[in-house]
Amino acid sequence: MAHSDSASARWLRRLEILGLCLFLLAMGIFVASVAWSDYEITDDVLSRLADGTVQGHHQEVYFDELSRLKGQRFGSNFAFIAAVRQEIVDSNERLDGGSQIWEYDQGQYLYGTVKEASVGLFPSNARAFFWWSIVLGSFGALLYFLPGIWLEPAGIKNHRVMFSAAKSRGWIGISVGVFLIAFYIGLYFFPAYIVNWIRLADPISEALRGRAADRWFFYGTLYTIIVAVMGVRMAVNYRHNRYQLVRTASVTFFQLGFAFLIPTILETLNKPWMDMKNAWPLDYTFFYSWRIEQFLNNGTVGWIMLVWGIALAVLVVPALAAFFGKRWYCSWVCGCGGLAETLGDPYRHLSDKSLKAWRVERWVVHGVLVFAVVMTAVVLINFFSSRQGDPMLGAATQELQSAYGFFIGSIFAGVVGTGFYPFMGNRVWCRFGCPLAAILGLVQRFKSRFRITTNGGQCISCGNCSTYCEMGIDVRWYAQRGTNIVRSSCVGCGICAAVCPRGVLRLENGPNSTPETDRFQEVNFLDIGKGRVEVS
Repeated sequence: MAHSDSASARWLRRLEILGLCLFLLAMGIFVASVAWSDYEITDDVLSRLADGTVQGHHQEVYFDELSRLKGQRFGSNFAFIAAVRQEIVDSNERLDGGSQIWEYDQGQYLYGTVKEASVGLFPSNARAFFWWSIVLGSFGALLYFLPGIWLEPAGIKNHRVMFSAAKSRGWIGISVGVFLIAFYIGLYFFPAYIVNWIRLADPISEALRGRAADRWFFYGTLYTIIVAVMGVRMAVNYRHNRYQLVRTASVTFFQLGFAFLIPTILETLNKPWMDMKNAWPLDYTFFYSWRIEQFLNNGTVGWIMLVWGIALAVLVVPALAAFFGKRWYCSWVCGCGGLAETLGDPYRHLSDKSLKAWRVERWVVHGVLVFAVVMTAVVLINFFSSRQGDPMLGAATQELQSAYGFFIGSIFAGVVGTGFYPFMGNRVWCRFGCPLAAILGLVQRFKSRFRITTNGGQCISCGNCSTYCEMGIDVRWYAQRGTNIVRSSCVGCGICAAVCPRGVLRLENGPNSTPETDRFQEVNFLDIGKGRVEVS
């Protein structure tokens, strides 16, 4: 029997290695495919650009300038993009001030031109590359994770994760971080350079929407696949814990259904795109004038969306937080939390537990909330005043929207929020940037029935709970004293309880939590940094 078990283990290890090799092969194809195209301007390209990409009053001048590239075949997307940018500049020199190609349209024209002009290996075989990159990579990852059911004990108990080059700040982790940062920069600011990646989602987009993918559909597709695949990893690691299994299934379900399929169906039916679970101020564009106009102009469905979005932000989110804490949203529903808990789980131990980080966290996250509230107030004032024929804050509205979208919506939430997983842990955005998490945290801190109860008599100070707290909470400090944990930052993921070898921690709902009822005074926690509290 022992010989049979040993043989089975060897085969399972081989499956792991095979899965890892397939995943790395798929990733290599994915990364390399971004450059597997040539570019050529033809009459057919100009015809396709005229059909919905380039505005009519720009077509004559822009196409005249672009025609100068006919007969040239570019083997580098960098060289082709540089050439097209120059044609856009030359077009603006010929156009008068009122009809120039503004910055947003320049990006649209550049992206559309690069996509339509691409020829060669990749554009002709995009479906095949979809299978050889995304599908093969997903299969390889699953093949790598699943043998863990038989090879590894359930749960994570500090399996030397601090010494892992991939899961700590070693060279593999740094490489992953650099790749994620570069990916988000390309997605948000330079989509023309990643046209081939966006094409990979064409098969799914054409099946669901009847047209080619844009960058946001590509991102939504990739996001959903990653949450589902890495969700399997979570299920394998925490298969002993029913709470983690149900929670992982929940975030996967909400990402697939509410964030991906339902918005796609609405878009296909020519209705406003809306993630029905994404509440303001996380959905910071909800009260933008153009979105409100969309809702108002789409009859009953539009009105339902508008009322639901307002009710979700004003009633549903805070009411559920009062009963269940912020965990009901941040750990069970939210797409940002879903990615953090699945893709980001290997990096959860990298969150900074210092008092300095906690102080910075409180100032920054509430600062973002204030920014979001002020911006939304200005947007609404301008919207209602414009309907009276006299927009009061037009210039301020545009500037605030642009600033928030760039600094918070793109840089903070995307580039830093996900790209910094391997450097600062998996909840960088949730801790320091999410304005909805700030609102939920205030409710949880002062009015919620949720807390994590502790049994200090059983704590052996192993530190697993603090190590794996993704929100930077020194859980062990509370556990050693038998003090309930009621922190505004806690997302109730339950990993601290899952990795505790003694069952010291329990996630519970009780009477309304206050600093007094839970015997927790914030000043006592701050006294740690002043040397007035002894911490073992």
